Amino acid sequence: MPSHYDAELKDTVRYLGKVLGQTIKSQLGQEWLDRIETIRKDGRSSYRGDESSSKNLKRIFTEMSDSDLLTVGRAFAQFLNLGNIAEQEYNSVMNTDATIDALFTHLDKAQLTADKVQEAVAKLNIDLVLTAHPTEVTRRTLIHKHKELALCLQSMNQRLLSDIEKEQLATRIADLISQAWHTEEIRSIRPTPVDEARWGFSVIENSLWEAVPDFLRELDSRLVQDYQINLPLSAAPIQFSSWMGGDRDGNPFVTAKVTEQVLLRARKRAAKLFAIDLDKLQVELSMFDCNAELRAKVGDALEPYRAMLRPLANRCAITRDGIAEYLAGNPVDQSVWLSDNEELLEPLILCYKSLCDCGMQVTANGLLLDTIRRAQCFGVHLLRLDVRQDSERHADVFSELTRYLGLGDYAQWSEADKQAFLLRELNSKRPLFPLHWEASAEILEVLDTCKVVAQHSRHGFGIYIISMASEPSDVLAVQLLLKECGVDWPMPVAPLFETLDDLNNSPAVMRKLLSIDWYRGYIKGHQYVMIGYSDSAKDAGALAAGWAQYESQEALVELASEFDCTLTLFHGRGGTIGRGGLPTHAAIHSQPPGSLDGGFRVTEQGETIRYKFGMPLLAKRSLGVYASAIIGAILFPPPKPKPEWREMITKMAALGRDNYRNIVRNTPDFVPYFRVATPEQELGKLPLGSRPSKRKPSGGIESLRAIPWIFAWAQTRLVLPSWLGVMQAIDQVNDESDPHIVEEMYKNWPFYNSRLSMLDMVFHKADYRISEAYDARLVPDSLKHFGETLREELKKSIASLLRLTGQQSIMDKDPQGRNSMNIRAAYLQPLHYLQIELLDRIRQTDEQTPNATLERAMMVTITGIAIGMRNTG
Repeated sequence: MPSHYDAELKDTVRYLGKVLGQTIKSQLGQEWLDRIETIRKDGRSSYRGDESSSKNLKRIFTEMSDSDLLTVGRAFAQFLNLGNIAEQEYNSVMNTDATIDALFTHLDKAQLTADKVQEAVAKLNIDLVLTAHPTEVTRRTLIHKHKELALCLQSMNQRLLSDIEKEQLATRIADLISQAWHTEEIRSIRPTPVDEARWGFSVIENSLWEAVPDFLRELDSRLVQDYQINLPLSAAPIQFSSWMGGDRDGNPFVTAKVTEQVLLRARKRAAKLFAIDLDKLQVELSMFDCNAELRAKVGDALEPYRAMLRPLANRCAITRDGIAEYLAGNPVDQSVWLSDNEELLEPLILCYKSLCDCGMQVTANGLLLDTIRRAQCFGVHLLRLDVRQDSERHADVFSELTRYLGLGDYAQWSEADKQAFLLRELNSKRPLFPLHWEASAEILEVLDTCKVVAQHSRHGFGIYIISMASEPSDVLAVQLLLKECGVDWPMPVAPLFETLDDLNNSPAVMRKLLSIDWYRGYIKGHQYVMIGYSDSAKDAGALAAGWAQYESQEALVELASEFDCTLTLFHGRGGTIGRGGLPTHAAIHSQPPGSLDGGFRVTEQGETIRYKFGMPLLAKRSLGVYASAIIGAILFPPPKPKPEWREMITKMAALGRDNYRNIVRNTPDFVPYFRVATPEQELGKLPLGSRPSKRKPSGGIESLRAIPWIFAWAQTRLVLPSWLGVMQAIDQVNDESDPHIVEEMYKNWPFYNSRLSMLDMVFHKADYRISEAYDARLVPDSLKHFGETLREELKKSIASLLRLTGQQSIMDKDPQGRNSMNIRAAYLQPLHYLQIELLDRIRQTDEQTPNATLERAMMVTITGIAIGMRNTG
């Protein structure tokens, strides 16, 4: 990273902030601009420890009207958004850590053969699963403005601009910032699952559509340059799947109708995008020379390539318009729609080969190759939709059915009896469901979902995930439901092991499942397993969960080898350490050896989607980070933990679990404190996502989803779930161990080292003074001692980490990351004090007559703090 990086970034952030200030002045006047500037300066001084500035912020907000608080919240949330855009742009252009360049430097130094590299690249299989996020409320119209602003910043960084060009850019930047300021930045009503899916489609259209072929072109170029090997035309090293519109676990708003609508809208968007590509190709491919194969297809057409592509472009347009008509309720002929990827690829590849045969490789490898790469990656369905449902919902179907048939209650049967029943019916050729069975509405919804799978192309679907899977019958039940509803292809079914007990039991469950002859025949040598990061961390703390995930993956890899099947592990990670979030390179390199052999499948949450893939250059860099990390891990796998490392980490994990549970589960004051010290109650009321914050509306903290659980703590800067009990456990084991082993683990084991590195980042984002300010205003005196105890452990944990890592201060080894947070700090600080004021006012308001202005201001501060904290959920 160039030494002038921070200065340039700060200058850009200041410039964008100044433009926003002028926009605010134009609407509200100089007095408002002066007021915001005063708040900004007090925020900066408060962050640096000036108590008088903190008091000023409290006083200013106490004296403001509700509507004025909203204006201030909007201003500082916008400042943070602009700061993030500037930083993302600089990162995408300037940061070369762990990217393709760094990978090839590493490969060249290792003097690997071309065959070895080609073998690793052939294994490259990245499946990024886009998921909705209850804290991601950025509207699609703002995503467009942010992309345009990023393009302006790219142009600004070019050194050869005339004065007129600079003035034009400055005007455009002011225009975009003004547009954003005068646009409602958040939804006033809760988004539907279809809204969330359309948001995901927009990320593909505005960013990934361009980034994927650009990245593959760069990777291909480096492979040719260094090893004289090409990515084949059939290569699809990157794919995209989605949970938006398919994840119905605890979300009553995701219905069979919603799933079908999302499938169709994705196809419509794909048809639209390919129609645009094909129109461009028709303009460019005006040549008359072609090979015999293409000539046989187009006859004596003077412009054979146009003749080949014109019908395909027309079919894309017919598909796009036909789906729109169908969604509007009008009758259409679906048989003319583009439905299979081969229909798209065959004409494109025919044109490509003809151009190459006729000496026009340079044209073949231009826009045409980009379109082929897009067809391999996105296809006619744009992405593949996963279906997720809780195992209990599937069991309920069979309980109601067996009672109807007079066979007793399936739920009361032993596991052996369940398996015997399910396998008998899976092998039967007669229908199981009676023709006149009038199932309840809840059961019909499960069946209707399976029927949607049956009625649509298999290529539009990813896998079926079962939450809270604990027995082989949970998997067999889904396969029987799919069969009975008419699914005639082996849809992959993945058990999701989430809690600590489920992770520990996962090898035994999968062994029983893979021992069933029928099941091994069904999966045809390829098994998917999803590893849950959120609920295990919520259940047992970050360290115990991390080690359980590692051991589970390790055992599952060995099991797959024993049963001679390919294992694809699906990682349900979020953005924070409390949900398995690590920097991409560290996360991949800290996995057990062999765990990437079946590909790499991982969730990308709404907010991290924006931060990684929200703009083309940023997306290209993020894809490069994934690819380089995976290729690197395949060629240079991390070491297996030595027995003494394993013994130490097992002790640490057990102590960390006990420390965490002692506070969260066994301390009577914990739940009352959590309810009042964080905005958890308010999060549940605000329209931040389509999914309810609890799996069961009547449940307590145990039913709270992991995302709002972690998110609430991040808002107050205590970020408790990410560190609670961890350093205390590590210190205790280290004190009793050989110091040489302690040092060796830290230096040589990526799994252990990455945990400490992530804690380093978490501790920089934590701020005990902010947590103290929430307590002072919101927590009753009887509970304040509890917050003080937690903050005392935070301080001790930070001191412990510094001793262990040999740093003088937090993030000494990552100055760029530290400066990144510092740049945003002056804008974050006022939002916290503003949120405290809002929480106090909201809690004094009659719940029966909510104050819309206060609630909107509250949502602005929640999202603003999330923007400033980055990986908060």
